[in-house]
Amino acid sequence: MKKQMLLSAIALAVSVQVGAAAPEKPADVKPQAQQSQAALWASHVMSRYHYKATPLDDAMSEKIFDRYFKSLDGEKLFFVQGDVDQFANYRNKLDDAIMGENLTVPFSIYNLYQQRFTDRISYARELLKTKFDFTQDESYMLDREKAEWPKNEAEVKDLWRKRVKNDWLRLKLAGKEDKAIRDTLDKRYENYMSRSRKLNNEDVFQIFMNAYAMSIEPHTNYLGPRAAENFDIAMRLSLEGIGAQLQQRDDYTVVREVVPGSPAALSGKLKVGDRIVGVGQGESGGFTDVVGWRIDDVVQQIRGAKDSTVRLQILPADAGPDGKLAQLSLVRKKISMEEQSAKKSILEVRDGTAKRRIGVISLPTFYQDFEARRKGDKDYKSATRDVARLLVELKRDKVDNVLIDLRNNGGGSLTEAVELTGLFIDKGPVVQQRNAQGKVEVESDTNAGLAWDGPVGVLINRSSASASEIFAAAIQDYGRGLVIGEPSFGKGTVQTLINLDRYAQGEKPRFGELKMTVAQFFRINGGTTQLRGVTPDISLPSMSDPENFGESSYDNALPWVAIKPAIYIPAGELKEIVPLLDKKHEARVARDKDFQYLAEDIALVKKQRKDNTISLNEAARRKERDQQDARSKLREARLLSTIVSPDDPVLLPDPKEALNKAISAKPANANAKAARQVAAVKGALRTDDGLQADERGLAAELDAEKAAKAAKDVLLNEAVHILADEVSLLKTDTRLASRVLPYATDVGK
Repeated sequence: MKKQMLLSAIALAVSVQVGAAAPEKPADVKPQAQQSQAALWASHVMSRYHYKATPLDDAMSEKIFDRYFKSLDGEKLFFVQGDVDQFANYRNKLDDAIMGENLTVPFSIYNLYQQRFTDRISYARELLKTKFDFTQDESYMLDREKAEWPKNEAEVKDLWRKRVKNDWLRLKLAGKEDKAIRDTLDKRYENYMSRSRKLNNEDVFQIFMNAYAMSIEPHTNYLGPRAAENFDIAMRLSLEGIGAQLQQRDDYTVVREVVPGSPAALSGKLKVGDRIVGVGQGESGGFTDVVGWRIDDVVQQIRGAKDSTVRLQILPADAGPDGKLAQLSLVRKKISMEEQSAKKSILEVRDGTAKRRIGVISLPTFYQDFEARRKGDKDYKSATRDVARLLVELKRDKVDNVLIDLRNNGGGSLTEAVELTGLFIDKGPVVQQRNAQGKVEVESDTNAGLAWDGPVGVLINRSSASASEIFAAAIQDYGRGLVIGEPSFGKGTVQTLINLDRYAQGEKPRFGELKMTVAQFFRINGGTTQLRGVTPDISLPSMSDPENFGESSYDNALPWVAIKPAIYIPAGELKEIVPLLDKKHEARVARDKDFQYLAEDIALVKKQRKDNTISLNEAARRKERDQQDARSKLREARLLSTIVSPDDPVLLPDPKEALNKAISAKPANANAKAARQVAAVKGALRTDDGLQADERGLAAELDAEKAAKAAKDVLLNEAVHILADEVSLLKTDTRLASRVLPYATDVGK
């Protein structure tokens, strides 16, 4: 999150052949008049109405200057110090450029970046004709964010020599021959350049404006028209289209997944791996050739109004480049992005002679279709409504405890966070907001009653942010449930969307939107999750690095402060039960081999992060590789020798999915379970093949993802064990139960 660099956006990118005499100079990108106007209006809004309103002056210009260069070349792989110095005279004049509606300088900086990008990648391709000496003892720096700019051309060339050498060595260690290595890397670098050259002035303007917006505060962003549309789709979890998930591979737009029940799926004619080479609008007419297009441009062609027709030209997955094309006509419909919706599962844990059933609800984001709700659509999409429905089902399934899994949930709708909390408390305040004027408002659950009155847990990690932290903090402050995991992200600010088109005059141009911080939220106990996040009641291991990920990693994050607590009545008291559960947890993980493996992995990752270098000596790398292979085989052997562990939670089949399947009294399909675990271990400790994701076959990539999903989730399983222990304690100690769940209807039963 900290590295919102262009490098990741364009995935490093060249189009000259190995041996070409000189790289072709890329065409300059120029600002449009409406972009200069949008920048001016955005500056008026941010300097006046932002929670941390900051004037656009020389001091801000210097921050924008540094952040813009960092956004373009965060790893310091392309510019040299002289390139930065070339624009030093404009360091304190970018404010004048914005106010004067003249963006020539930031676009000139970008154009130089594109030229340097072309130079570096062309040099990398030239290096592929040379022979590397892998007996030398030299190393390559993995993360260069904190490094200095290369001083000169000689230094940057040596940097790229090591980078290409590392790419070559990875493939060599994977068993590739020299010719195959050269072909793979040449094509990789060519793809880098191809993607880079597809960037347009809207992309450049968005990068520059985000350098400005994020110089005020980390969570303020500028969204260009297309980015704003995609943000809206992500919030409402629906769009109008054909129901195919696409990705770019080389110059093709490839079908990665077909959404069940969608027009694409119901046609039976669009398959995973098919390549879309042409798009036609309406029931007749010509096709637009989309080979070589940016994927978002292809998507824009395929999306359209509900009940309208789109026609596709398809190169089947199993056909060669000159294969026969198929044609497909589809009527667009509203597509629900169910993979991002709340989902439930039930895990059963043995507790002596008893079995505890723990319902797990995974929530990837706090989504809501704001427009549908505003229009009064009774079926509008909502995270809270989906979770409420799942809780009804879990009640019917007679679960003993419920775990809300918010790992990697970066937030979403504040309203949803408040209403979701209301499913687990009666009535009362959930979160406090303070605006730029210092006015504090309390957001409360006003609906009497609970959707779930039994015990509850919340599983978080460092990627749980914003709305996730509001929910977890409220559950914790009310004493309503256990928070398990690692400290959360620490984002305690509130953003709103501002459509800049409201400032347009005459014919309305597309100015885009600002996602701007307008308030800070506070816990009902008066504290805030800002900077510090939510501290779990019971901690689980973490691979995250607080210095490089999370609110505390930002140099301009808002500070932690406290305000007056809201008036609320705790729903329970967990101080007595937490130490008991923590003791059981510590004893269990001390004998859990999977946790020991996880500790090994974490220690290895932290060591690599600290060292920040990798050897370019083949013998040293082979030794590391052999050690990794041995570790992988050891874990695989252990899994095969313990096919069924009585301590492992058992995933109970969903009746809807197992309608026609007989359910055995024993843990189902033990050998299949072991196979999944072995596949997961192989995936987690997969020997480096030296390839990037889009260089592997699509089928292999999808299989690896399936194996990862089927992996034994050590942290989830431990969280489930903790909640099972809680159930046991509550059922055997009615006094304790009455403190933890004073209003539950079945305490002690």
